[in-house]
Amino acid sequence: MEENNCCCHKTKVRDQEEVKRLIHRLSRIEGQIRGIRGMVEKNAYCTDILTQVAAANAALNAFSKELLAEHIRTCVAQDIRDGKDETIDELVATLQKLMK
Repeated sequence: MEENNCCCHKTKVRDQEEVKRLIHRLSRIEGQIRGIRGMVEKNAYCTDILTQVAAANAALNAFSKELLAEHIRTCVAQDIRDGKDETIDELVATLQKLMK
């Protein structure tokens, strides 16, 4: 994990395969959201829209799970090896946000 010196946010260099997988998932989610918007614009039935919203939520959750797993395998594991125990608190806070 690299530190970005211009601000307080951390950054991470991802390999091209991970970037490709994450971008692919996000592109599909974008398409789902555009489809939901189209359904609203075309006055689709409420339960049909809600079904598509549930599918988009599931896709976002799958994206989060994949990103979280990779974060734990790489960033968190390396920080623990480096003795940066504050990373555990950061991980706990992140998990609490995801579980709201």
